[in-house]
Amino acid sequence: MTWKLSTMTKWIEDWFGSEYYSLLYKHRGCDEAKLFLDNLFKFLKIPSGNSILDCGCGKGRHSIYLNEKGFQVTGIDISENSIIEAKTSEKENLSFYVHDMRNLFRINYYDVVLNLFTSFGYFEKDYENNKAIKSTASALKKNGWFVLDFMNVKKEIKALIAQEKCRIDEVDFEIRRYAEKKSIIKEICFLDKGKSYSYKEKVKSYRRKDLETFFIQNKLELVYLFGDYHLAPFSEETSERLILIGRK
Repeated sequence: MTWKLSTMTKWIEDWFGSEYYSLLYKHRGCDEAKLFLDNLFKFLKIPSGNSILDCGCGKGRHSIYLNEKGFQVTGIDISENSIIEAKTSEKENLSFYVHDMRNLFRINYYDVVLNLFTSFGYFEKDYENNKAIKSTASALKKNGWFVLDFMNVKKEIKALIAQEKCRIDEVDFEIRRYAEKKSIIKEICFLDKGKSYSYKEKVKSYRRKDLETFFIQNKLELVYLFGDYHLAPFSEETSERLILIGRK
């Protein structure tokens, strides 16, 4: 397959809101997400009924689960297509909005702000990603919890699979991965019904010190640091995740 990736100024909305994104990642199980949320909320002793902001909520699966657990949940995402689907699940104490997390969304309103499963670091400039932290932290009440769940970049880069092919529901995907200029890049090309498509995911390769700096700059006290969804201690060499939990 020929690799001709077009430059897309709105690649985040275009790719994350597409049916092919959902198809490629449909193997991601809800069980792991539920396990993490259960462990997290139990550990932090978040009372049922508290208000939660789910940033980068996608189609809302985590927001829906938290609402089922008795929380008041708002999900925001930059992708209009994702929010259109999420809104089909709206009900009392569960709402969704198209929103760019770099921009303010309510002030001193939520008990907990969540940014889960590497829904951070996709903006081109560091100041834009910092602005996302600032704006979403502003939505927290005093003493509220801010949870940032990111990849462990050192381990991620070591484990990168440079190129692979996979077939999912009659669609043949070709994927290339590489680290370049402080980012991890994934190029996705495929054919469907005779038409070729190409997308590029690009996420900043932020490490622990980078994210801690964002917390400091936005007056978030780093209280806990975990390395997986069982809340094990973080190790740069071995941990699957980099989970920072701060308090306003």
